[in-house]
Amino acid sequence: MISKADIWDCYPFGLRAVAEEDVVCVHGSSGTGGRPTLIPYTRQDIEIWARVMARALGGAGATRGSTIHNGYGYGLFTGGLGVHHGGMWLGATVVPVSGGMTDRQIRLIQDLRPDVLTCTPSYAIHLGEALKGAGTSLKVGVFGAEPWTEEMRAQIENLLGLKALDIYGLSEIIGPGVACESLDSQGMLNVAEDHFLVEAVDAEGNPVPDGTPGELVFTTLTKTGMPLIRYRTGDVAALADPVPGAKRTLKRMSKLKGRTDDMLVIRGVNVFPTEIEAVLLADERVSPHYLVVEDRRNPARSELRVATEPFSAAVDPEQLTNDLVTALRERLGITCDVRVLTPGSVPRTEVGKARRLARWTEGEPPLLGL
Repeated sequence: MISKADIWDCYPFGLRAVAEEDVVCVHGSSGTGGRPTLIPYTRQDIEIWARVMARALGGAGATRGSTIHNGYGYGLFTGGLGVHHGGMWLGATVVPVSGGMTDRQIRLIQDLRPDVLTCTPSYAIHLGEALKGAGTSLKVGVFGAEPWTEEMRAQIENLLGLKALDIYGLSEIIGPGVACESLDSQGMLNVAEDHFLVEAVDAEGNPVPDGTPGELVFTTLTKTGMPLIRYRTGDVAALADPVPGAKRTLKRMSKLKGRTDDMLVIRGVNVFPTEIEAVLLADERVSPHYLVVEDRRNPARSELRVATEPFSAAVDPEQLTNDLVTALRERLGITCDVRVLTPGSVPRTEVGKARRLARWTEGEPPLLGL
């Protein structure tokens, strides 16, 4: 199998499978030691990417008559340009607004009246709060680039008044469009398996049965710039067959459970941050802004700390704290240190992925009073 470490070891283009003159663009993501993960794309790769993204947007209900408000970042990150390629291939109108500058985003949503919103789920929450309940023309949102739960889906749909769908991808394989939820996929994501062969495996690399969470492993079938065989993504999800009797015949995957490197081991108990989010956002008093801290400053006893906010200052913080401690203990099997902070205390982000997980190993981080 191949991992991201193999790509880093061959930095910058040691795994390139075509001549240098056949590469038409480069995308990538952050890496370690100052080495990003760089992926060369050929003209054929860009065409495949546009097609799978057009398929994803079409499955979400977008048409040639759609206007797509694209709030993903443009640049080395594949999100913005992936949606851009796919929207144009579909024949829709793409508004390449990128991330940040929320006031401008709101003005464009109100003036151009898009029916499709694409951005990270955390930024969708930010936009929804900034709109303050104002009605929009938005009908569907395609949100990805970070794991998010059914509970966050409900909050996004309530804030923005649209249907919220999930999309998955990674630059090593093609970018967004590797899999995407459609209006008829029953809450799972259709994998573009005519281009990407998918497996779910255990820690030893052995396949797990459908319905069992495992690490996603992809083999590219049509990519030419840097084809990969059995690439371990680090992302954890479960696979399933197509919806019985449906026109779509593609393999499906669940929403991401998390990443193998994000799994926390607290006093012998394995915990994914998405499990914590599911508990927090299931309580209607809790806002979608939170931070999970794995505290290992005391090597003899690790702690799981959770900072969150209520939706309004009218909520009794002491009662909410007690209720969340109980709910988390019942779900996870361990007791967490929960702090309910005043609204606006948890840091927000307008660009990129929200920071929802921190790890403390030494010192005394002055973070949110935890």
